[in-house]
Amino acid sequence: MAIVITVLIAGVLGVIYIRDNYTIKNIYVSGNTHYTNEEIIDMVMTDKMCDNSIYLSLKYRNKSIEGVPFIEKMSVEIVSPETVRINVYEKAVAGYISYLGRYMYFDRDGIVVESSLEASSNVPEVLGLSFNYVIIHEKLPVEKQEVFEEILDITQLLSKYNLHANKIFFDSEYNVYLYFDGIEVSIGTKDYIDEKIIQLQYILPNLEGKSGILEMKDFNEDTKNVTFEEKKQ
Repeated sequence: MAIVITVLIAGVLGVIYIRDNYTIKNIYVSGNTHYTNEEIIDMVMTDKMCDNSIYLSLKYRNKSIEGVPFIEKMSVEIVSPETVRINVYEKAVAGYISYLGRYMYFDRDGIVVESSLEASSNVPEVLGLSFNYVIIHEKLPVEKQEVFEEILDITQLLSKYNLHANKIFFDSEYNVYLYFDGIEVSIGTKDYIDEKIIQLQYILPNLEGKSGILEMKDFNEDTKNVTFEEKKQ
């Protein structure tokens, strides 16, 4: 009887020790842009036991979290008994198109990686591309496949200079138009695209609250020609 009581006491003390020393107090999330930290944490901490670092390490040992829209995978790293880091690896999304009531997100190669009922505020909508069908996990069947490299170049440049375009439009000759709220920017061809985007970071703040067309298609290293035609309210 004494042995049983001793074992029970040891067990209770062990539970108390684990509770007091392996309760997660700090959670760090990295790599996420589409979801908030709180949303990511909720995806990982799925039951009451997950606030224990021993339980969490066993739950996700040699296992990544997959099947979450816009995310390639998530891994859980136990930094210390009280600290956990969630590493998020998002799918490389370059833009999205609207198709049959859904938003189809594609990567830098034009491969459709996600279908959603929600439009993202993190990547631009791409308009003007012509296609007859869309199949998830396959390339968008557009005539000029090089357009996806151009889209990626544009989005990377915009991100580099802290600019956020709502939409990217290609006309029938693949001239580029960018939309920033009420401002339409006629970029033209991809020639001097770097220089044009660099200029945009200085021009757009001066046009805040206005609407109109910013003409940059004739911009080059010699003329640097830029005009703005404001729309009358």
